[in-house]
Amino acid sequence: MSHEMIALLMCTSLLVLLLTGQRVFGVVGFVGAAASLFLWGNGGAEMPFNASMVLLNWFPMLTLPLFIFMGYMLSESGIANDLYKMFHVWMGSLHGGLAIGTVVLMVAISAMNGLSVAGMAIGTSIALPEMLKRGYDKKMITGVIQAGSSLGIMVPPSIVLVLYGMIARQPVGQLWLAGVFPGLLLAVLFIGYIVVRCKLNPDLGPTLSLEERNSYSTAEKFALLKAGIVPLVIVFTVTGLFMMGVTSLVESSAVGAGAALLAALWKKRLTKKVMDLSLHKTLSVSCMFMWIILAALCYGAVFDGLGAVHAIETLFLDQWGLSPWGVLIMMQVSYIIMGMFLDDTAMLVIVAPLYIPLIIELGFNPVWYGVLYTVTCQIAYMTPPFGYNLFLMKAMAPKEITLVDIYNSIIPFVTLMVIGLLLIMIFPQIALYLPQLYYGS
Repeated sequence: MSHEMIALLMCTSLLVLLLTGQRVFGVVGFVGAAASLFLWGNGGAEMPFNASMVLLNWFPMLTLPLFIFMGYMLSESGIANDLYKMFHVWMGSLHGGLAIGTVVLMVAISAMNGLSVAGMAIGTSIALPEMLKRGYDKKMITGVIQAGSSLGIMVPPSIVLVLYGMIARQPVGQLWLAGVFPGLLLAVLFIGYIVVRCKLNPDLGPTLSLEERNSYSTAEKFALLKAGIVPLVIVFTVTGLFMMGVTSLVESSAVGAGAALLAALWKKRLTKKVMDLSLHKTLSVSCMFMWIILAALCYGAVFDGLGAVHAIETLFLDQWGLSPWGVLIMMQVSYIIMGMFLDDTAMLVIVAPLYIPLIIELGFNPVWYGVLYTVTCQIAYMTPPFGYNLFLMKAMAPKEITLVDIYNSIIPFVTLMVIGLLLIMIFPQIALYLPQLYYGS
């Protein structure tokens, strides 16, 4: 059997086994280990084992549980809720002000947690009921929450970019900096759309009533401002210390976790229940990512041993006659198709052993490509019929919001994200400017 057929058989086996509903890391690790035993006998088991041991020697792995703990502590202690109350009072006098505040909230939650699920949970539990109560168009606000929460895998400290960095063997610090401007670009596109739509049709985002605006005294407004700024200060302190070179990546994550803990203690919200929930969720998510990375390294080692990357390169460039940009576009399309059925980590684990070495062979910057991957994942999350965010929103939203409403709500935001993706592809410096400025070319 040729190496190409073996690689194809591994990919096919992986997809078929994923359809059984088994855990992603179990399927990926099993296929990698079974293939190595089949190809090289008993000694072949050492290849995936040695590859997985790389993870245990990778010091930046410590950032994963610390940043996750920071996000859950800020969320479970209610400090993130304070941020929305601040936006609610200070921006409610604008048409679409709460929707704009929700996008900013999603960016802030992303910076606290690095996971899109956290932003979605907070958006649907806090922002959505408030905006529905105040007469906001339900299609607009469901689209805002889905699009805004998807920024969680783009804005530092993005856990998905940490995962990409580990599998692609790229520096996480550069990936985080590369995600800053693209994440802000998408946020600005979303806010610009809300402003224009609400300007043309004010009924989509009505202002707070004069009575409600006057119900808060000046002192209360500034108290809310003070409370809402606390989580933002924590995030910018962590990022600022890292960019100024005061702390390393791991030290920044420790600063963030410690600051979140002290903030909850200062606000007298550090209860046993909050601590238990934060630790339990941190352990659960951290272990999930650890197992996935171990399985991905195991699977990738077998691909490297097969030389499958060179076989795929020959197929795309020599036999199919695709240009490097044609290959790149085909990769992005494949992410959108897979994103209808899989989450970001599963997609990355399946295709990373093929795509990332090929990207480097074609002369593209792997840090830049990491940003393209995350933006494309965001689009895939929101693409019917089986987008991950679509069903997550349906599960969390009230009954009055139908699946058809959710499908219709994402059309303008997916369009804006495609525009953002094209801009980053045409102008790579949008992603690469900060890493090059900080780390040098």
